[in-house]
Amino acid sequence: MSEQWITARIKQKGECKCIPWKNLRDLILAHPDGKKIVDVFALSIYGLVIFPRALGHVDKAVLDLFDGLDKWVTPVLAILAETFRSLNACDELAKADL
Repeated sequence: MSEQWITARIKQKGECKCIPWKNLRDLILAHPDGKKIVDVFALSIYGLVIFPRALGHVDKAVLDLFDGLDKWVTPVLAILAETFRSLNACDELAKADL
C-alpha cells in the first residue's frame, strides 16, 4: 500500500483515523503479489481483532505498526499500550455495570 492509497481511503471514526475493512478486502482480492496479500490480510486481522476501535475499520495506528515492522522497529511498546488501554476500558465498563 502506498501513502497515497492510505490517504485517499482514511476516514475519521470517533476519536481515531481508520481505513474501512472493505477497502482492505478489495486490495486483498485484487493484488497480484501473494506475499503482499498475506501481509494485508495479517494487517486486517490485527486491526479488526487485536486492536478494535471502530467496528469494521482498521485503525491507522495498526498501519503505522506494520510500517515500522519493515523498518525493524519493535511493536512491543505499542502492543502493551493498546492492551493496557483495552483492559482499562473493560474495567470501566465493568464498574459502570455494577
